Amino acid sequence: MITRNPSLTDQVKANLKRRIAEDEFEDGRIPPETELAADLGVSRTTVRDALTRLENEGAIYRRQGSGTFVNEHGLQIKSRLEEIWSYEDVLEDHGYTPSVRVLSHGAVPADPATAEVLDLDAGEPVLVIEKLFLEDDEPVILTRNRIPTQLINDLDHRGDDTTPIYEFLEIHTDRALAYYLSEIVPIALDGEVADALGAPEGTPAISFDEIGYDQNNEPVVRATSYFRDDLLRFRLIRRKTRP
Repeated sequence: MITRNPSLTDQVKANLKRRIAEDEFEDGRIPPETELAADLGVSRTTVRDALTRLENEGAIYRRQGSGTFVNEHGLQIKSRLEEIWSYEDVLEDHGYTPSVRVLSHGAVPADPATAEVLDLDAGEPVLVIEKLFLEDDEPVILTRNRIPTQLINDLDHRGDDTTPIYEFLEIHTDRALAYYLSEIVPIALDGEVADALGAPEGTPAISFDEIGYDQNNEPVVRATSYFRDDLLRFRLIRRKTRP
C-alpha cells in the first residue's frame, strides 16, 4: 500500500519504475490506470501523473488504441541529466559497486573564477572537498566542490565529507540546493586530474562545471566533476517539439 509521504505521484512512479526494472509486467504491457490505482490504493489521477512522468523520461510509451508499454530503448538511460543525483547512485545504476575516497578537505582562498560565480570577494575562503568515486579500485569520477566558508554554521563537518553535496549543505548550512546551472565540457585529461583518475594524459573525458543555487536563487557551491569516458556514458532522449 502506498502512503502519503513523500508525494503520492513520486511513490507511484518509483513503484512502477522498480517493477519495470524487475521485468514484472508481462510482455512489457503496463496495466490500465484503473487497475494500477486499485492495486496501489491511490486515485487514477495520481497514476496518470506518474505514468506521464515515466513517459517523459522515456521509460514507457503509449500506443494509440493498444495501451501503455515498457520502452526498452528508454531503459538504456541510467541517469537523467536534468536531475540531481549522488554519484554513488549513478555508478549503481550503471551496474557498478561504488566506493568513495576523500582526497582533500580544507579551506583555501577562492580562485578568481570561483569568486566570480559565487559572488565572493577575490581571495575569500572557500571550503574545497575533493572526492574520488570508484568501482572497486578503479577510479571513475573525480569531483571538486567549493562552498563559501561564510555559509558553514559549524566546524564539525569533516565527518560528513563523503556525503552528497546537497546533503552536506542541508546539514552544515542553512541552505538547500535547489538546482544546478551546468555546463558540459569535453576535455582531455591532464595533470592531477589524469593522475587521480588513473588515466594517461590526453585521455578524452567529459566534465561538468556547475553552479549550485539555493532556495533563494543564490549561488552556494561551485562543483566540477570529471568522468572517465571509457567507463561511464550518459544518454538522453531528445524529442521533437510538439506544435
